[in-house]
Amino acid sequence: MAMNVPLWFALLVVGWLGLKLARPPLWLVVVLLLGGYLLADSFLSPTINTALNR
Repeated sequence: MAMNVPLWFALLVVGWLGLKLARPPLWLVVVLLLGGYLLADSFLSPTINTALNR
């Protein structure tokens, strides 16, 4: 039996568990989130998309 879970909910749960278990510094979390957001909307996004879809 397959369970359908929304992607945003799965990412939220995994992120919360990662923060609770690994306890990274808050500045590192902010830098990674902001960097990922900025890269996703940059001219590098087609290259990143190609590399991830291989």
